[in-house]
Amino acid sequence: MGLFGKKKTEEEGPKKTGIFGDSVDYTVYEMSTLEKITGYLIGFGLVFLVIWVFFQSPLVAAVMGAILGFKAIGIYRNHLLDKRNKELITQFRDLLESLSISYSAGKNTNDAFSDAYNDLIQIYGEDEYIVKELKTILDGLSSNMNIEVMLKDFADRSGLEDVETFADVFEVSLRQGANIKNIIGTTRDVICDKIDAQMDIRTILSGNQNELNIMLVMPVIICFMLNMNGTLGGGVTVIGIATKIIAIGIFVAAYALGRKITKISL
Repeated sequence: MGLFGKKKTEEEGPKKTGIFGDSVDYTVYEMSTLEKITGYLIGFGLVFLVIWVFFQSPLVAAVMGAILGFKAIGIYRNHLLDKRNKELITQFRDLLESLSISYSAGKNTNDAFSDAYNDLIQIYGEDEYIVKELKTILDGLSSNMNIEVMLKDFADRSGLEDVETFADVFEVSLRQGANIKNIIGTTRDVICDKIDAQMDIRTILSGNQNELNIMLVMPVIICFMLNMNGTLGGGVTVIGIATKIIAIGIFVAAYALGRKITKISL
């Protein structure tokens, strides 16, 4: 599980398409052809650069880049999935704000969600995730579907704990006949505080992640400069090649460990 939600690739199970069969499963990221090509080219370019700098062999660098470039597609997919989840949770926080204001003004549930749709469409436009989800909810309400069913469907597809919590609290509140205005307001405060804390922690960790990325680049730059000066040798001997392979292995392992340390799940 990532910081903002559960991760699932396209191959891990059937996609959840929602009540109307055309909704987004946010635990799955379906890459476009352009995104797959972009991920592959990024991987190919990075591998080619590192291998060429260390071994000074364009042929070997091209072969290794062509092979390992496919691995980069999955890494790029996870990056895009995390990015989408961050956008969704930010938009969901704005939804809670709008609903809380509407309920505080004495609006009923249908009007509150309708007002939220109008508010968020002005902020994000019609094509953003939360606006489309609200449109689906409003379509369901116009078809006499229960609001709690629509929210549970969205929560199930989102893979986000905060959305699931809100859907559960909302359903219980309706069933128990509780003061929906106070319940929504309290839930909104708790969830928004949690989201803000998560984002603050992520911001703090981003500094360490940037330092880690710099450490990733520095050995390549140093080796490149040594090659330009003719200082780095031993590349054509068995010992030289083995040493460089071990160095790259340690380099990759250290970076992977650093990423694991600076990436937390909340």
